[in-house]
Amino acid sequence: MRQQTIHGPDPALGNGVFGLPHRASDALVHLVPVPYEATVSYRTGTINGPRAIRDASTQVDLLDADGGRPHRYGIWQHPESAQVRRWSKEARLGSVRAKNRAGGQLNRWLTNKIEPLLDDGRIVGVVGGDHSVPFATIQAHARRSPGMGILHFDAHFDLREAYEGCTWSHASVMHNVLTRVPEVARIVAVGIRDYCDEEDALVRESNGRVVPFLDADLRDANLQGQPFAVQAEHIAEALPRDVYVSFDIDGLDPFLCPNTGTPVPGGLSFQQACAVLNAVVTSGRRIVGFDLVEVAPAKNDGEWNANVGARLLYKLIGATLRTRVVALSPT
Repeated sequence: MRQQTIHGPDPALGNGVFGLPHRASDALVHLVPVPYEATVSYRTGTINGPRAIRDASTQVDLLDADGGRPHRYGIWQHPESAQVRRWSKEARLGSVRAKNRAGGQLNRWLTNKIEPLLDDGRIVGVVGGDHSVPFATIQAHARRSPGMGILHFDAHFDLREAYEGCTWSHASVMHNVLTRVPEVARIVAVGIRDYCDEEDALVRESNGRVVPFLDADLRDANLQGQPFAVQAEHIAEALPRDVYVSFDIDGLDPFLCPNTGTPVPGGLSFQQACAVLNAVVTSGRRIVGFDLVEVAPAKNDGEWNANVGARLLYKLIGATLRTRVVALSPT
């Protein structure tokens, strides 16, 4: 696909994501919603995350202090799949075997969905759903960028093997990446603060393939006077040149995502998350793709969860484009 800037007025005048008028054919960035939460282990709601984020996105102003005007390269969100939503609901109520079968179906569906987009030169972002969702897109990006790293924002390592018997569990997605996607050279996990002995051992035995930036370590460095900008630079330096960003919203302070499936006290502020993304950009690394998962709207929260999710999604798009195109000046 030939990259081009879509010229025209900045105000959102269309009925697409972020209120944009773009069509699939002229959008460089393609967002794939995946309304799936078959394996959530605490509370539900992430199945409605993609729809809620899209609805809230129309309130996002399109000039961004970090990312400039990423919308000018075209952003288009695919329609939701009713089949994926059915798989999620059926598996959620079914046996472990049913959940594993549905997870395999989802992986094949997502692979078939995004492979043509990547072949066509599009930038692909997946919007979940629970954190089991992005395995297939991570695998597809890794095939095209062998040796890539994953910048993994999360409260959890997600390194449990077949959690509660589910191979494709949201708590096992990074375990599946480690064991099934050899093209991924390193996982840099940021904000982790809730994990078990099994995961701790796997990190220690990974020979540097998993690099943790624990929430407690980030806190201690801050209390000792180290600016977070320095910590963000260290995170970026731990990554290979090509980077895939997997962003579980519960990596943030739960004030920002109170209805997410497994909230944990602590976590990053919105500004700190943006600082890490900016450090990746300024380091000269290349963001090849991304996902945003575990956003769960609630009827009584004034759309707060979706509002934060929509703004984070725009930041992810902007950071990705800043590493892939010449300039996105905010001036």
